[in-house]
Amino acid sequence: MNPNEIRQFLAEWSPKQSRTIVIIDYANVDHWKDNLNWTIGVRELASLIKNFSSVKELRRFYYGSDFGPHTTSTALEPWSKTILEGAQYNNLTVVTKRVKYINDSGGHIKKANLDVEMAIDLIRLRRQYDHIILFSGDGDMAYALDYVTKTFQKTACVFGARDSIGSEMSDALQSGVIDKLMFVEDFESRLNMHRHRP
Repeated sequence: MNPNEIRQFLAEWSPKQSRTIVIIDYANVDHWKDNLNWTIGVRELASLIKNFSSVKELRRFYYGSDFGPHTTSTALEPWSKTILEGAQYNNLTVVTKRVKYINDSGGHIKKANLDVEMAIDLIRLRRQYDHIILFSGDGDMAYALDYVTKTFQKTACVFGARDSIGSEMSDALQSGVIDKLMFVEDFESRLNMHRHRP
């Protein structure tokens, strides 16, 4: 999409803002930087999302709370605190759980998968929305989208990075489960956290 197409798309979405849920799988979004060579800022993401949903409860930010490898720690890791507080400050509804540190031969593997929470919220909140915007290229979410679009007659659009989209999402687009698949690369001028900062 070019800038004019993006402006037109956002303008056409405006009447749907009160009936749109936005699901942000931020762990997935954060990994896009490896392929993008730029980082999506929480503030910039929140600013774009306000074009899609005018209801704070339906602007949902899913991300693990990292307290470090010690299970008794009550202090968030500084970078984790910055992300979660940034999401709250920018009027996103944060859904989180404690990151698990799993012992591995090379140290620790961190895990805080929130796919179940996202899928349940799509069902639990179904009476509050008609449209879904999903920020995640994770193919596992295609199953949840298939269920809610067919069972509850919802529409779905997915944002992903071109090299980070599961084949299940492409299949969901071909089968009509997803109405539109958008690429964050086209939205760099709105999402790159360093583009307009000194």
